[in-house]
Amino acid sequence: MIRIGIKKLTLDDFESILFKNEKIELEEKALIKVEESFEFLKGFSKDKLIYGINTGFGPMAQYKVDEENLLDLQYNLIRSHCAGMGEPLDDLKIKSAMICRLNSLIQGYSGVHPEVVILLKDLINNDVYPQIFEHGGVGASGDLVQLAHLALNLIGEGEVKYKGTFRPTAEVYNELGLKPISVHLREGLALINGTSVMTGIGMLNLILAERAINWSLASSMMIIEMVESYSDHYSTELNAVKPHIGQQAVAAAMQKSLGSSKLIRKREEHLFNKEITKQEVLKDKVQEYYSIRCIPQILGPILDTFLYAKTVIENEANSVNDNPIVDKENQNIWHGGNFHGDYVSLEMDKLKIALTKLSVLSERQLNFLFNRNLNGILPPFVNLGKLGLNLGMQAAQFTATSTTAENQTLSNPMYVHSISCNNDNQDVVSMGTNSALICNKVINNTLQVLSIELLSIAQAIDALEIEDKLSENSKKVFDEVRTLVPKFVEDSILHQKLNKIISFVQVNNPAII
Repeated sequence: MIRIGIKKLTLDDFESILFKNEKIELEEKALIKVEESFEFLKGFSKDKLIYGINTGFGPMAQYKVDEENLLDLQYNLIRSHCAGMGEPLDDLKIKSAMICRLNSLIQGYSGVHPEVVILLKDLINNDVYPQIFEHGGVGASGDLVQLAHLALNLIGEGEVKYKGTFRPTAEVYNELGLKPISVHLREGLALINGTSVMTGIGMLNLILAERAINWSLASSMMIIEMVESYSDHYSTELNAVKPHIGQQAVAAAMQKSLGSSKLIRKREEHLFNKEITKQEVLKDKVQEYYSIRCIPQILGPILDTFLYAKTVIENEANSVNDNPIVDKENQNIWHGGNFHGDYVSLEMDKLKIALTKLSVLSERQLNFLFNRNLNGILPPFVNLGKLGLNLGMQAAQFTATSTTAENQTLSNPMYVHSISCNNDNQDVVSMGTNSALICNKVINNTLQVLSIELLSIAQAIDALEIEDKLSENSKKVFDEVRTLVPKFVEDSILHQKLNKIISFVQVNNPAII
């Protein structure tokens, strides 16, 4: 059970809720604070002009709204902003976004009635997913359009997905014994004015990116063993003179994981002797290709990017990010722009660039495996059948190469694509939701390329008959792949095999680093 309302939520908490179906519970002290914030706003807002309670919204904030229309104002805001288009977001993205919205509101700075956070908790625990669409937000007054669709379901309208099917919200609530919220003061504005969708997708992206980094490291180390590489390129001594945190962490993980390998060689035992100096043309490769030799230097900055993004997105997931902020302790209402999504947008752009580079690394390693002129030890396309008659993994390279090319195009930044809108009220915007969604596409593309590489590596290991010489970690990964897809000689439908691998890597983490 994950308790929400007192401690900071971490990436591990999100992973437990999203992938391990951990339920959530609301801290009683936090619920009391939400109640106190609501009661303070109710009293404080009398005889005052407060944005979004008795004024219009955005550029129409200069218009005062009469008291008899205040509740209609909130309902109008929700319904009018349900303008999303495109495909519905998938369940994991929506669940993560709901966790983020709940975690923001429960901090007691939004002036909502406690029934809001209670219903959000019930929807999350019952796997009821609002119908939220991919297109709609510019990420400046938060995820206005996407969160309006969430708010629409909270007031009992629209459709939700339950047990895989979209149904009328009221019908599902009735089935589960749930009650829609009522609008009391500013529930409409508090629900839609925040960064929770982009942040929720960002948290999911981080979970998947961490898996991709670990699978890439696992794949790289198996290739290093396969070519019987020298150990000095991931040694402490070499990497210590370049003081980057990510590079040294990757090198340390490689040292630990490859320590049990029977294939790794020491340079001083093979190349630092008189006999080898007599050879005019060396049989042993003195240095491997960069995609094999430079793993700490390539994965290091990717890891650093991930770690910094993790800090930023966790901070955003634990922030109060609507406007205005209701501050009972200081007896005031603070107006500003905590809804602005620049923090998320920039980190998602950086993360997608890093993961694109990871897909490039994987694709180049795959090319090395498939090209006998490069590796010198494997049949073309790791084809275990009859050359000419059988084709092995040949066609899978087309998929990996085209998918990597798509990543390279998608890695152009969204963060700088600010377009003024909302009568120029929103004159500098973040495009954070777009950035998070594109980043998600890049990461899933990268996991697909890695899946092709993992299956190809398994075929290569069988071709070389080195299974028993692998390090413990590599042997474990090899066995996992072979459990999903046994060694194959004859050609068959690769799509079916690769789908098994991608389904596995998306939900599992080899946790090497």
